[in-house]
Amino acid sequence: METSTETLLYAAELVEENGTYTLVVQDVRRDTVQTTPVPKAVVDKLPTFLAALSAKLNPLPSRGRW
Repeated sequence: METSTETLLYAAELVEENGTYTLVVQDVRRDTVQTTPVPKAVVDKLPTFLAALSAKLNPLPSRGRW
């Protein structure tokens, strides 16, 4: 019986403070943190970006004609 273990590599948070958005990414292995400001327009489109990334990385099988 095989077992698998998960290893957290990166952790990301999108933080809002007084109408300002900041992306905080922690590299868990190297124990470093990077931050960058994010415009509200990008925050508003984040669900669309994530859906596009998910579709790109996990495409649905094509439907062939029978």
